[in-house]
Amino acid sequence: MDYISTRNQKKIFSFKDVFLKSLAPDGGLFIPKRIPMYTSSEIENLRNFSYTELSEEIIYKFCDKEFNKNEINNLVNNSFKSFRIKNVVELKRLENLNLLELFHGPTLAFKDIAMQVIGNMYDIILNKNNLKVNIVVATSGDTGAAAINALKNKKNINIFVLHPENKISEVQRKFMTTVNSTNVFNIALASNFDDCQKFVKSMFEDKNFSNSINMSGVNSINWARIVVQIVYYFFSYFKISNKSEKINFSVPTGNFGDIYAGYIAKKMGLPINKLVIATNKNDILKRVVDTGFYKPLKVQHTISPSMDIQVASNFERLIFDINSCDSDKTLKLMNDLKRSGEFKLGKEELTKLRDSFLSDSLSEEETKSVISKVHKKHGMLIDPHTAVGIGVAEKISLKDNVVVLSTAHPSKFFDVVMKTTNIKPELPESLKDIMIKKENYDRLPKDLKEIKNYILKRI
Repeated sequence: MDYISTRNQKKIFSFKDVFLKSLAPDGGLFIPKRIPMYTSSEIENLRNFSYTELSEEIIYKFCDKEFNKNEINNLVNNSFKSFRIKNVVELKRLENLNLLELFHGPTLAFKDIAMQVIGNMYDIILNKNNLKVNIVVATSGDTGAAAINALKNKKNINIFVLHPENKISEVQRKFMTTVNSTNVFNIALASNFDDCQKFVKSMFEDKNFSNSINMSGVNSINWARIVVQIVYYFFSYFKISNKSEKINFSVPTGNFGDIYAGYIAKKMGLPINKLVIATNKNDILKRVVDTGFYKPLKVQHTISPSMDIQVASNFERLIFDINSCDSDKTLKLMNDLKRSGEFKLGKEELTKLRDSFLSDSLSEEETKSVISKVHKKHGMLIDPHTAVGIGVAEKISLKDNVVVLSTAHPSKFFDVVMKTTNIKPELPESLKDIMIKKENYDRLPKDLKEIKNYILKRI
């Protein structure tokens, strides 16, 4: 498997390049030179695989030059041993919908699934190549916690996590800031997530800085995250659909990484009908599906903070694809965005986008209403991001099998859930101590130079 950039199809990269650098040298995103395809009969042969067996099968296809099959087997099994259920994820029926619970990992969010694998990939690659890296990552709430859990106490790695101060939940913050490890550094930035993400991207693009610290990243732009997330689309399809039967997914979406993994699953041959972009009032992705205009607005703080994003980084990968894999067209649109703060898709590109995607958004009141309704009708507590996924799926009302991705445990947003249902969702017993542990993080202003100096002083 070879890789290219969305902004340059001529230069070839290895999986190791892609994994360690995250962002291509030209500022684009890494993508496979070709997507591996399954025939319908080959897909059926995977139907009875366990979650770990399916993970080994799919992950190996994207990194066969870097790892052998035995390494992938060990990597996957080691990555999922800390999950609270055997098959990593769990499907539950909710009237006409299927709820795919992805939060049974160590920090109670879907990002644990990919991040645990990535943490072990770092171990293997760094040891093989005698390397050290400094990981810089922006988080809207869950990525940072999952990354810290996966990378704490590891040799040859420092991790610096930027989160928007006072714009994530208390539990989300404490999952990060109560970790006592000498290789973990938490930064509360006096701004929003988009600025955190912009600063990380600027640091990658500053070659003098990024090369001097051997910078690496685990945000959703890291292709390895996409690869690992493809697996649960296949797994849930096998659990609820018969041979060749179409399936739909409703995905609470901010940075477009999780739902893009579903798009790759579809390109690999999985019989997916529609991928539903479920969003809150930061609805840039809904607006681009509706109108073809991609125009970031001011970020609004909501009760579903992991989706409080206006610049969906992974969307560039889809732009490349619907522009017939033309890197020049992709670069033009990205330059339009940089210069003018917006770009517009042509009719043909918009048609291709709508072939696979639908989108709608939920207001704050609608989100609370879904949380309340699900509790009253089913005795189940859900977090606000899952509520957005459910509410949008009900608005769009697809007739075929619909799976809603439940991305976080309700206890991570206990204040919202408790205000809505009068019941406080409890953390799993083994994790309750994070609420009383001492926190350790530094506050920094919205200043790229100060962030760089902070990092340089600690490596």
